[in-house]
Amino acid sequence: MYLKIIDCMHTINVRHTCDTHLFILPYQNHILFQIMNIHTLLFVSVLIFSLTESSRGRNKDRLFTELQNSIEVTAKPVKDSGVLEGGKDMVTITWKLKSSTKVDMDAAFKTIQIKLCYAPISQVDRPWRKSDNKLSKDNSCPHEIVSKPYDMTPQSLDWTVERDIPTGTYFVRAYGIDGDGHEVAYGQSTDEGRTTNLFSVQASGHHVALDIASIFFSVFSVVSVFVVFVMEKRKAKFEQRR
Repeated sequence: MYLKIIDCMHTINVRHTCDTHLFILPYQNHILFQIMNIHTLLFVSVLIFSLTESSRGRNKDRLFTELQNSIEVTAKPVKDSGVLEGGKDMVTITWKLKSSTKVDMDAAFKTIQIKLCYAPISQVDRPWRKSDNKLSKDNSCPHEIVSKPYDMTPQSLDWTVERDIPTGTYFVRAYGIDGDGHEVAYGQSTDEGRTTNLFSVQASGHHVALDIASIFFSVFSVVSVFVVFVMEKRKAKFEQRR
């Protein structure tokens, strides 16, 4: 490339053409490289989406209304009255198979999953907490309390309300999970209308999500400064070559 530039110095027009190629070619290569990266990213995204949809198509969505209500669940705040404070107050949770359930109903249970769920009053005007009969789309129970191997004997847990639990009114729900990871039964500490035996939580003001976001933006800022520094150095070297 450099020999060709020296030969071009014999005539002004040819030199101008060669100099132009010398300066533009690196940017053309960079642009082509970026376009190839974008195409590759789009291809991978489409492939992942197709595989995900295919997997969903093979596995029928579980419907909440199809689950057996065979687990008895209670959730009693240790605090006698008032609003529970995140990071401080506790709830005693118990679960067991209902006595009215037919024998071996829990034979398929491999895991028991206990979740904290929003009561209807805390779902109003909050579509991100919306209940859905399709369990894959249900957003009413986003907070997992515990997930553990199933034990047929009655179980209990003293759970401390976590600091990042939003202010709201809640109940507790248990899911019986089979060997394929599918919900096959449930139970909850409230009635079907989700209006009884509820408890309220007041957020502590300290959120893990905010801490994570703060760390992320701090790292992002440092990386951004480093990238700008490197780009400026490359630009300076490029100007020197001119």
